[in-house]
Amino acid sequence: MPLVLPDVPLAPMLPILLTLLGAIAATVLGFFLPRRAVAIISLVSLGLSAVSMGTLWNKGQTAFNGSLQADNAAIALGMVLLIGSALAILVSLDTAGRARLNFPEFDAILMFAVTGTLVIAFSGDLVTLLIGLEVMSLSGYVLATLQDSRESEESGLKYFLLGATGSAILIYGIALVYGATGSLNFAGIAAAASGLQVLNSPLLVAGALMLLCGFGFKVALAPFHQWTPDVYGGAPTVVSLFLSTVVKVGAFAGMLRVFSGALHNAPNWLDILAILTAATLVVGNLAALFQTNFKRLLAYSAVAQTGFLALTLLGRPEVGGAALAYYLLVYTLTTAAALAVVAALQRTEAGLEISDMRGLYYRHPGYAVALAICLASLAGLPPFAGFMAKYMAFQAAFQNGYVWVAVLAALTSIAAFIYYMRVAALMFLPDRTPAREYPGARPATTFSVALGVVGITVLGILPNLAYAWVAFPGIWTQLAGT
Repeated sequence: MPLVLPDVPLAPMLPILLTLLGAIAATVLGFFLPRRAVAIISLVSLGLSAVSMGTLWNKGQTAFNGSLQADNAAIALGMVLLIGSALAILVSLDTAGRARLNFPEFDAILMFAVTGTLVIAFSGDLVTLLIGLEVMSLSGYVLATLQDSRESEESGLKYFLLGATGSAILIYGIALVYGATGSLNFAGIAAAASGLQVLNSPLLVAGALMLLCGFGFKVALAPFHQWTPDVYGGAPTVVSLFLSTVVKVGAFAGMLRVFSGALHNAPNWLDILAILTAATLVVGNLAALFQTNFKRLLAYSAVAQTGFLALTLLGRPEVGGAALAYYLLVYTLTTAAALAVVAALQRTEAGLEISDMRGLYYRHPGYAVALAICLASLAGLPPFAGFMAKYMAFQAAFQNGYVWVAVLAALTSIAAFIYYMRVAALMFLPDRTPAREYPGARPATTFSVALGVVGITVLGILPNLAYAWVAFPGIWTQLAGT
């Protein structure tokens, strides 16, 4: 018999291997180097990973017989993941010491989480996706508990318990999908679902719905969002930044691979997702209206933004995929910049009370203007990128017949406008009380905030700078490799 060599080319694996190398370097070099040097090494590994992704654009390379796919969709989502990760590390350079996270293990675990998210984005079958999800989730549980405080330990425990439940449901869903289609490969599942016999259809429907519930835990779709406010509120702010951007983007990358690719032709899941999206929009926006702590408000805001992100999955893959990738980029830049401001100014990891925001412009004018721009973008006000992102999400759902969800999203945006603009207005009201913020220089954080603000402003005025890439012909119609 002829010798068959394994399909393990280096190029499509290189972006993931470079972040993994960064995680290993942080683990080993942490014994010999200060934490700041380890963080810089992690940033370098992220940069090298981005360069390696750029060389793979439009080549469609695979590894392990399609289990790992370095297609354009993976590269587009991977770039967003690397941007969010770099912003989190930059913010940590100024705030990790105050948050009692100034040790190399923080960078090591964070880089392992980034590696898991990239595995999800590059996955070509359910087993690879599951490996990435678990690496990401386990690292996230540890990150949430790294700070030596009761609040951090409580947030990590809640995250672990609910996340473990979500993982169990997701794994059961994978088993049912395999039983119905006889395949774990996305292309094989898509082909089987297109011509599935009526006998196996209920099994596929059950598996798809369990996968949807499992991903619902990961991305914080209602009613699976219960962990979000407590975890984001109790975890160190820089960890909340990472969880609300990079981890969420990774989970949505998995949803896109599974539902817009492998299970696109499976019945019933779209209608259930529409109901979950509607519930998420209502719960997230209404709960945020009654928050008095700004960090907790941003946590419920993240739930509401999950609803808008899920709107894109209701559209056809060629429309919804591009809208989701653009929205994830805008959401990452905006949320990272907003939480970076909180991390820079807070005196404790509980964050800032909304009443403490009064007069911020007179104490920190740059941060106040930046935060106001971020809040305007999250509210969907032009000319910032959040407006275009929401418009594309509405369009994706509307064009595929989910008019009622798009209308509900527009109505709940009114509530979002109220709680975002309430904080923005307070910052510019006069206040004669002493400064409540943490003193000191924060160059890396300021740079991160500036990057986020410039990004959402430029992408709002010139959206095609990013949208032209994420809407590249054929990028989303070939998610399942068919």
